[in-house]
Amino acid sequence: MSYPQPPMTRQYPPPVPTPPRNGLGTAGFVLGLVGLLFSFIPLVGVIAWPLVVLGLVLGGLGLAKAARGQANDKGLAVAGIALSAVGLVICILWAAVFGKAASEASDALDNLEAGAGRESVLVYEVTSDAPVATVSYTTFSDSGSATSDEELTSFPWTKEFKVEGFLSGGTLTVMTGAEGGTVTCKITVDGVEKKTATGTGEYATVNCSDF
Repeated sequence: MSYPQPPMTRQYPPPVPTPPRNGLGTAGFVLGLVGLLFSFIPLVGVIAWPLVVLGLVLGGLGLAKAARGQANDKGLAVAGIALSAVGLVICILWAAVFGKAASEASDALDNLEAGAGRESVLVYEVTSDAPVATVSYTTFSDSGSATSDEELTSFPWTKEFKVEGFLSGGTLTVMTGAEGGTVTCKITVDGVEKKTATGTGEYATVNCSDF
C-alpha cells in the first residue's frame, strides 16, 4: 500500500546583501568637480582650496570603503580623487601667479619709496665722426620734463642733469646729416651705463631710451 508523498519545498539561496551606496565617494566627486570648475576662475581659483582638499579626503575615504566591500561606486570615488587632484594643481598655479604679482608690486613700491628722497645724475653722451648731427633729448627741471633739439657740429657732446626722486627714464635720439658718418649715443645714470646705440650712413638715426 502506497502513501502519497508530501509536496517538495524548493530551497532558494539567501539574498546577497547589496553594499550601501558610496556616499563619501559621491560627495568627494561633487566637491572635486565644483572645485575644479572654480579653480579656472581668477581670484575664485585661489579660494577653491577647501573644496578640492575636502574632495580628495572624501574621495579617498570612499575608495577605502569600496575596497573593503562596505560600499559600491568605486569608480565615482576614483573620479572624485582625480578631479580634486587636478583642481588642487590649478589652485597651486594660481597661488604662484598671484604671489609673484604681489612680490613684483611690493618691489615696485619699494623702488618708488627708495627713489622719493634721492637724487640721480643722468648723463647723455654723443660721439661721432660726422661733420654735423641733430640731437633730440629729454630735459629735466624743477617744473618737469620736456624735449629739446640741438644741431651738433663738434664732438663729443655731453649733457648732464640732476634729477630729484625716482627717475622713470629719458630719451636721446641722434641723426647724421646728408654727409653721413658714424654716430653713437649713450645714457648713464649715476655712472652706470644704461643704454647705447651706434649707426652709420646718411641720415643714420640712433636712439637711446627704454632703460
